[in-house]
Amino acid sequence: MPLRDASSNQLLDYSRKQGDQRESITTSGGNPVPEKDASLTVGYHGPILLQDWVLIDELAHFSRERIPERVVHAKGAGAFGYFEVTHDITKYTAAKVFSEIGKKTPIVVRFSQVAGEMGSADTLRDFRGFALKFYTEDGIWDLVGNNFPVFFIRDCALFPNFIHVLKRNPSTHIRPDYDMFWDFISLREESMHAVLMMFADRGIPASYRQMHGYGVNTFAFVNNQGKFFYCKFHYLTDQGIANLTSDLGNKINGTDPDYLIRDLYNAIETGNYPSWTMYVQIMTPEQVSKLSYDPFDDSKVWLHAEFPLIPIGRFVLNKNPKSYFAEVEQLAFDVAHLIPGIEPSPDRMLQGRLFNYGDTHRYRLGINNTQLPVNSPFRVNNYQRDGQGALQSQNGAPVYHPNSFKGPEEESRAKALSPIWPLVGDAQRIDSGHDDNYTQARLLYKRVLKPAERGRLVDNIVSWLKNANGVIQERQIANFAKVDEDFAKRIKEEINAGSHPQVNL
Repeated sequence: MPLRDASSNQLLDYSRKQGDQRESITTSGGNPVPEKDASLTVGYHGPILLQDWVLIDELAHFSRERIPERVVHAKGAGAFGYFEVTHDITKYTAAKVFSEIGKKTPIVVRFSQVAGEMGSADTLRDFRGFALKFYTEDGIWDLVGNNFPVFFIRDCALFPNFIHVLKRNPSTHIRPDYDMFWDFISLREESMHAVLMMFADRGIPASYRQMHGYGVNTFAFVNNQGKFFYCKFHYLTDQGIANLTSDLGNKINGTDPDYLIRDLYNAIETGNYPSWTMYVQIMTPEQVSKLSYDPFDDSKVWLHAEFPLIPIGRFVLNKNPKSYFAEVEQLAFDVAHLIPGIEPSPDRMLQGRLFNYGDTHRYRLGINNTQLPVNSPFRVNNYQRDGQGALQSQNGAPVYHPNSFKGPEEESRAKALSPIWPLVGDAQRIDSGHDDNYTQARLLYKRVLKPAERGRLVDNIVSWLKNANGVIQERQIANFAKVDEDFAKRIKEEINAGSHPQVNL
């Protein structure tokens, strides 16, 4: 017989651990259940009685055991582990998580698809979420990013619209809708950099363990002297990068739609703990004005030649969740969870995410979602009380501030690490979508991708673009020509060679 993997043996492992012990069945209130497999009826054929409190408890819970899935990043995998500092960066930040070499902080990481629903296959072409939650002594720090260093848009005003084109057409209920996707992409040219990454090899990772992660947004560090620096986070896999071709990804979708989740679970369960090395790029405020591009633009990378990767530490995942629902589905990341020493930046996408992520969890999980064990910091002292799902009352502390009864007060250290931001300018809506959208995309295509990778990129783009209408095809191919004329020509020729609408430029 073929060997079974760890995920297939989960129930057998549980049974072995139980030994001869079997627990008594209870209701949700802990009351013993006299008969589990039969309802309380009047005689053999009689109706069920409303007083069957065991049945009512079971059915009422069953009706409510699903919560709204995430609008994006609905399907994913999670695991627990630790982050260890390996290099001193205290000259840049006073964040306690980085305070000394060798310091370890417990973490949980969630990997995810972005566009698909909970039931989507794992190896569809998509960009992937890569989110870290650090349980620090200064509270929760959530670092929420993707497996691409750039994003498709640079202003949060466009975020709902971009996500809509990745989702199902509300009339046909079909995904992807190629006209929707390519229409938006062709009209928002800042998407070009991320589009090339999505349709290149990294669009289908072979394993969550074998993909890099990036914070994407620009953040700020503040050191003990109150000086601040802008920064970007990178976490590079120690297992080596591995990706799937479109053909192989499609084959796996048909046989094992949970391929990536299974791979991560089995690796950790068998002691093959994945790890990543964490780096940061640093930019001073003085350097910002000297750049030829906007460093707060999420469609751009900071060139490594100018801003090299500085090692920080390493994180390891060594524990699978015991309950997927409690520890992964209810796991909530919020980019507004920032610890002293780490601050936001003028990054427009980050500014919108500071509100949007927490608001999503207030909808999905309730106002007290941070009291759920997987989201809970080590300590909470504030003046918030009650609300749906409240689990604690902070030991009777006062509920108002100021007070004379020794309620919590501001922390002087946190206040000292809150920088003064000089703001100058007229309040107005400025569409930055017409900034340089092609220089970095051209560098990726011509200098980073190898010839074979360019060929697969063309094939992958054609597999989607061929399904859009001719007008949208022409517009998008014209955009590709701004990256490279030969690149656009190859795409046009492949589309025209098939039984697809002809493209005439």
